[in-house]
Amino acid sequence: MGAASKPPEGKNALLRNLPSIEQLLRRPSLEPRLANLPHARAVAALRLAVERVRARLLDGDARPFEDADVEAALASLATPNLRPVRNATGVVLHTNLGRAPLAPEAVERVVAVARGYSNLEYDLDEGERGSRYAPLVGLLRTLTGAEDALVVNNCAGAVLLVLAALASGRECVVSRGELVEIGGGFRVPDVMRQSGAKLVEVGTTNRTRRADYANALSPDTGLIVKVHRSNFALVGFTEEASLAELTELGRARGVPVFQDLGSGALVPLVGPGLTPEPTVGHAISAGADVVAFSGDKLLGGPQAGVIVGRKDLLQRIKSHPLTRALRVDKMTVAALEATLELYRDGRPEAVPTQSLLVQQPEVLSARADRLLSLLKAHGVTARAVSVDGQVGGGAMPLARLPSYACSLTVGAPEVFLERLRSGEVPVIGRIADGEVVLDVRCLSEEDLGVVAQSVAAARSGSQP
Repeated sequence: MGAASKPPEGKNALLRNLPSIEQLLRRPSLEPRLANLPHARAVAALRLAVERVRARLLDGDARPFEDADVEAALASLATPNLRPVRNATGVVLHTNLGRAPLAPEAVERVVAVARGYSNLEYDLDEGERGSRYAPLVGLLRTLTGAEDALVVNNCAGAVLLVLAALASGRECVVSRGELVEIGGGFRVPDVMRQSGAKLVEVGTTNRTRRADYANALSPDTGLIVKVHRSNFALVGFTEEASLAELTELGRARGVPVFQDLGSGALVPLVGPGLTPEPTVGHAISAGADVVAFSGDKLLGGPQAGVIVGRKDLLQRIKSHPLTRALRVDKMTVAALEATLELYRDGRPEAVPTQSLLVQQPEVLSARADRLLSLLKAHGVTARAVSVDGQVGGGAMPLARLPSYACSLTVGAPEVFLERLRSGEVPVIGRIADGEVVLDVRCLSEEDLGVVAQSVAAARSGSQP
């Protein structure tokens, strides 16, 4: 086995002849290129270049080490791993692409706070320690009608914290039809077990009634839990207890009701192809004692998990040790505060997620025509087509957003998409019916020229 895995002798010779880092630092042809770089960066680039050539040789590519390998390594080190991309997928809340883009007001607030010191936990009026959540609590109370609020790192963290603080060691009653799996393979039952709560399943996958919950309640019940099925839908022969029914039941039996709302809509969303989505305010007015939702989905802010509800329950949650482990940083507070202010001021359309979702088909059609003209100017043959986009982020699974795109027929669609991704400004598209499709829903007017240039470069096999 060991002998069979050894590289061929010719390959061994090439591997033995790979230059050392010291040799490369003294190589005359590289000295001018490396002279003005910090020594640590030069060494890191040379190591990366040697590692890449070694991997290349082991894969059977016999090209020897060249100065161009160092140039490529230097370019890699100069390029941030996390960088902007152009979203031409038609998915607005694309989890892999960072979900909600922030409003300019939120970006400016983050920059201002990140640049120096801030009163994150300092009360400027009293001159003493304050709460990092203070800038958010008043806004969230106003926007949702809740008595109190808390913000943690994401909605899964919010759910974990609520369960641990209010139901650890006690039973949580949940419909079998709401035991969802969220992104990354994490499941509601797993989160419950981690919190220390005991899961009690009621009803069936497709039908769960108020009586099912009532029959499951016991002196050991800590919470009635309702999970919004934001990432899938049940259709056909279905029935479920409403939140209002459960809150009535909870009050009669002295059991708090916790709603995991997920998507986090603060205002009703009305637009072509969108489906109805419950708002946080509706959940509070329906009597939910605690509600958790995401900050970076339909709300359109930074990644965060927001918890709102009764003051006495929120105080128990805030005092739980997990609260500190899940707390948000100053930049999240800044971005979320600025985003919530837009809702407070009656300007939800200024939140990019809101405006992207409600675009009219005729606006998108005109944008696709403009991209098509730019592509033709670069010598690229394409056609404008109508397509369906998605909300994304596990929100509104049945929504099909009427949109428009430019479709390209290319010989190897996967290779073409790889070229688009590897450009100076990565463009992320998709494949449909064997063609490369560039949906314009999430592209600004300024993006169109960049995308056209990137497509032209990908057609020629060069980098833009």
